[in-house]
This record gives sequence, structure tokens and C-alpha cells, in this order.
Amino acid sequence: MSLSNCFGLWAPRGSRTTPAAGTGGTQTGNKDAGGGGGAIAGPIKTVVVLVMENRSFDHMFGFMKRLNPEIDGLTGTETNPLSLTNPAAGVVTVSDQAPFVDPADPGHSYQDIAVQIFGSTTDTTANPPPMNGFAANAESIQAGLSTTIMSAFAPEHIPVHTALVQEFAVVDRWFASVPSSTQPNRLYLHSATSHGLMSNNTELLAEGLPQKTIFEVVDEAGLTFGIYYQQVPNTLFYSNLRQLKYLGNFHPYDLSFLDDAQRGVLPNYTVIEPKYFNVVADLANDDHPVHDVAQGQKLIKEVYEALRASPQWNEILLLITYDEHGGFHDHVPTPVAGVPSPDGLVGSAPPYSFDFKRLGVRVPTLLISPWIPAGTVLHEPNGPTSTSQYEHSSIPATVKKLFNLPGPFLTARDAWAGTFDGVLSLTAPRTDCPLQLPAAPSSLQPQPSTESSLLSEFQEELVTLAASLQGQLSPPSECNTVKKAHAYITDAVDNFFKAATTASKAGLPN
Repeated sequence: MSLSNCFGLWAPRGSRTTPAAGTGGTQTGNKDAGGGGGAIAGPIKTVVVLVMENRSFDHMFGFMKRLNPEIDGLTGTETNPLSLTNPAAGVVTVSDQAPFVDPADPGHSYQDIAVQIFGSTTDTTANPPPMNGFAANAESIQAGLSTTIMSAFAPEHIPVHTALVQEFAVVDRWFASVPSSTQPNRLYLHSATSHGLMSNNTELLAEGLPQKTIFEVVDEAGLTFGIYYQQVPNTLFYSNLRQLKYLGNFHPYDLSFLDDAQRGVLPNYTVIEPKYFNVVADLANDDHPVHDVAQGQKLIKEVYEALRASPQWNEILLLITYDEHGGFHDHVPTPVAGVPSPDGLVGSAPPYSFDFKRLGVRVPTLLISPWIPAGTVLHEPNGPTSTSQYEHSSIPATVKKLFNLPGPFLTARDAWAGTFDGVLSLTAPRTDCPLQLPAAPSSLQPQPSTESSLLSEFQEELVTLAASLQGQLSPPSECNTVKKAHAYITDAVDNFFKAATTASKAGLPN
């Protein structure tokens, strides 16, 4: 039974609550390193996953081609038409002047993405798709937004990313799992399916998604997992993770991550969640427009440097990716053939339906480990089928392989997805990996306050999650701005873990 069905009482907000050690669940620590857990044969004992928000590969990494010509990036001549029906409207050419704080959130719904990659909401048969509708779609949302979505970052403007591209591995053909928005894609990260979710389905999200995840597979094998969350753990959309026995697997990032890394007790499967709400006292660092990309650079630098200084460093593989492209231009055609449905479910967002047999747009992905040669570029995977690609289901597929996990794959999708374990090609760990990355940049423009802004669809989903954690069918109607939503979800998460701790101490069943 999930905690959301057990505890619906509102409790006064106290101090920030850390789920108590020893209250049930698999505790923080690397069982393979410390003894008493599942056996891992290879050098990687800890996989760390950090997933940022809503940026395409070309937008973040396209001009990294200047540093390494092997990267399938931008030449600077790529264009998109301003209109799909009027050629006389002209084109927009890519630039290297992406702003750190975007003027608006580009379209990234299923419908928007169909226009972006096919130039149509109804005809999605082109193979390969022309990738010609990004500018026209953006312009239909806000005049001038086409310039923003066709812009990319110059390498010198994002020095943290640039250093990691040069020092480790970049994957230049990693695609979002679904041609849709955040939540369906985030669900694929750890379960290789969205259980039929193709858009913002409030009822389904409030109930929690029932599919099995890689977290449970890791736990069943006698290994450890941990989720280090900031503001709210998005992973609680998986209903199984709301069980009391997993209480000890959730850790407030600010209170636990740096210390656990320093002590060398990070779990075998470690997930870091960024801040999704931008308030003055707690700036968002997830890179979601219209949040400041400089804050995301600071988070990535902090995570890398904590891992690099950890006694676990020579046993770590860090993966940094983005959930979906967020409406930003990318020139590489999305794979539309040979992609299996994970479970046969069909998504519905009237008047549209989707069979989950094509992928989303390409997103930036980095692989970081002392077992990876500097300057590595991964293109398409070598199997397991002739149509396999790197996508979010590659994460559970690779964890299964690295950790020698027993049992079947989670779905048909992770059975098909390419694994990236081959990037660990060195025979001994490098000793020249930088101890520190370049300083994160300051914003290229002042950051406007967004506390009074209305919520993005993703933030609305997180507020729905917060309501469900308190046994409420829906959040209060007045919880409609970023500031109010941030306060609401903070209280909800605190109260959820307090109630869970109390229930665990009382000996209630999972």
C-alpha cells in the first residue's frame, strides 16, 4: 500500500526532515564495496544519474563541434523556415548566442513536437522526418521566440559542460524516449516505460504509476539505491517507491549528498534530482526555461567535484542527460522506425493517440568516469538490434548489465535500447581527471523574478504529486504561482516523510 493512501493529514511544517536511518528500506551505502550484497564483477560499483530539463543537443552541445569535429553538431549554417506554408517568410539561421535566461518556455507538447519534427500535426509518416518546424512552431507561440529556439551556446559560455565534453565522453545520438513533454520521459529513465502516459494526465499521475523500476531490481539483487532530492523527489510518481520499506532511500540533497560522497557511502544506484521551482531563496538549477542555465552549471560542477574527491571515484560512472528537448532546434532526424512499444499500451491525449513506436528529439548526454578516455564521442550503439538507439531506457539496460542483475528486462524497450558500458574502455582508471572544473558562469543577463509566474505544465504535475502525497485529490486552487507552489510542495514533502517515519516506527506494514 502506498503512503499516499495511508496518510492524508496536514501537519504543521517543522524543520526540514531527513528520513531517519534504520526506519526501513535499503540504507545508503555501497553493498558491493562494504560486503553483504549482490556481486558486481566490473570496476563500476556506483552509477550516478543526474537528469536536467528541456534542452536539445544542438542547443547545448551543437557548437562543441568546434572543439571536436567528430561530434555531430552545428556548422552555423543550419536553418528552419519561419512559416511552413509561406516560403516568402524566410528562414531563421542558428546562432551561438543562446541566452542564459530565456524569454519564454518553448512548446514541447506531443502536438508541438509533431510540428517541429514533421512540419505537421497529422502526417507523421516521413522517414526520416524533415526537422523543419521548430522555428514556425516557436513563432506561433510568441513573436520572436524562433530566434531563441534556433540559438545555441558557444562552448565558452558553458565552461562546465565544455570541460566535461573534452575530458570524458559525449553521446551525440541519445534521444528522448517519447516525442512529448517531461513526465513521460522521466518515467522511462528508471522503468523503460511511461505506462501509457503521453501527456499531463492528472488522474494517472495522482494515483502514481504502477510499473516496476530499476530501483526495485537493484534492491532485490541485494544492492543499494538512493535518491538525493532538492525541493521534491519527482521519482515519487512511481507508486511503488511510496512504500514504507523504501523510506530510507530518500535523502535531502543539501543535507546528505556531499557528506555521503566524502565518506564514500553513495549507493550503487544514485539519482540526483535538481530544483524545479525558481524562488529567490531557492533558485532553480534544472535548466528548464525560463530558469537560469548558470545555476545548472553550478549544480553540475558541484556534483562532479564531490564525486571526484570521493574515495569511490574509481568505481563511479556519472551520467548527465536531459529529459527532453524543450522545443529547441535539433538537426538530427528523430528515429521513427524499428522502435518497439515497451508494453503494448497506447497513449491518449484527445484528439491524439500514440503507440510509443518512435523516439523523441536528441538531447545532450555526458558519460563521466576515470575509465573513459578523454574526448570520447559515442554515436550509435552496437546492438542489441539493428535499429537500437541510445535513449533513456539505456539507463536501466546498462545498469542491469554493469551490475549483472538477474531476471528479465523491465520492458521490451530496455531490452532493445543500446547500452553504454562499452565506453569504459580503459584497462586502468585515469589519474589525470581534473579535481575541479572551471568556475560556473554568471548570467549573461539579469535574472527576472519568477515567483509570481504561473506554473509550467511540469510544475503543475509536481504540485499534483504533492497533493497525492497528502491524500488529496487535487491541490488548493490558489496554489497557482511558483512561490505558492514551492511552499506547498515543500510542506507536502516534509509532511510525507514525517508521517512515513512515524508509521515505520509504529511498525505499520509497507
